[in-house]
Amino acid sequence: MIMHKSVAAIIKNEKSEILLLDRKNFPFGWACPAGHVEEDEEPEDAMVREVQEETGLDVEKYQLVIHEFLDWNECKRGVKGHDFFVYEVTGWEGIIHQNKLEAKDLKWYPVSELKNLELEPAWEYFLSKLKII
Repeated sequence: MIMHKSVAAIIKNEKSEILLLDRKNFPFGWACPAGHVEEDEEPEDAMVREVQEETGLDVEKYQLVIHEFLDWNECKRGVKGHDFFVYEVTGWEGIIHQNKLEAKDLKWYPVSELKNLELEPAWEYFLSKLKII
């Protein structure tokens, strides 16, 4: 069985808003920055790379908040099942910049508005599990 390792980053600003992107590729919906861990890459390095690619931000400080295998999570590569490493980013530098290949939109959302968004399924799960929504 093929299993993909994936990373994700929950990034909050000084107003406790969460950075989300409206995914251009499957699985669709609003999501925190995330992506696959490449071969011979450590999850932490993959998370830093994905955040830089998708948001333009440079991650400086973070902690692992969830490590869980989601057997129902599917990706655009057609693989079902991802071993997820979800990090909370507590220190970063830079100004957000939308990657137009990855996202239709990129913006900070107050936690109170997250329940009104069409969240990507994995993010509905993670944000609920962390009691953010």
